[in-house]
Amino acid sequence: MPYRRLPNTDTARIRAMKIAMQKGQDLPPHKLAFSSKTVVRLQKLLPHFENNIQFYRHSVNVQTTKSKDYNEILRKARIYLTHFLRVMNMAIYRGDLPSETRTYYGMAANESTVPSLNSENELVSWGKRIIEGEEFRIRKGGNPITNPTIAVVKVRYENFVQALFLHNNQAKKNFEFLEKNAALRREADEIILQMWNEVEKSHIDLPEETRKIRNEEYGLVYFYRKNEPEKIKTEDIEDKVTSLSNNF
Repeated sequence: MPYRRLPNTDTARIRAMKIAMQKGQDLPPHKLAFSSKTVVRLQKLLPHFENNIQFYRHSVNVQTTKSKDYNEILRKARIYLTHFLRVMNMAIYRGDLPSETRTYYGMAANESTVPSLNSENELVSWGKRIIEGEEFRIRKGGNPITNPTIAVVKVRYENFVQALFLHNNQAKKNFEFLEKNAALRREADEIILQMWNEVEKSHIDLPEETRKIRNEEYGLVYFYRKNEPEKIKTEDIEDKVTSLSNNF
């Protein structure tokens, strides 16, 4: 006897619900193998579930498309901030600037190592310190560091902060769609299970093969176990042999 397998992908869930919806439109309620209550639940959930999946896929595609641009903006901001600090350190090494210059940027006066800018948070934090520190130093009469100037660094930094804001918003939107899909998916599974149980119960008195066909018309999916087809095939051959023997 084949076993029933419930849908395990969103595409399969939608297909199962659409088949059932079509049955609900084609047949009057008294001929339908599942209840009117289930029909109402299907009508309410299906368009909502399908739309939310489409919105999520579109949102993920948008993020994927924009990720390349975002990563390039992030890379440029990191390069310009790193180069600015290296130029500052070389000026101190040459004696053009005092070692206390580093303190304007939140660094120790004797610390020549460029701080880590690997994470987005580090880039935001250090970028703000470096820009504000250099602008303050210049206002106090210090000579501006050039190649790159803080104005150029600031443009790259602000581009990154804006891109990060949009990137995080998109990621948040994706997560919200994902959570909503999970809730809708649980509801879809519950409705499909209820509907398939009702269909099987309605056809329970039919012969096995007829019952299977009628159930499949409502979208139910059956699979034979590994050894079942061979067993059925062998039984068919034996039946035919027996039938032929009885004819002689």
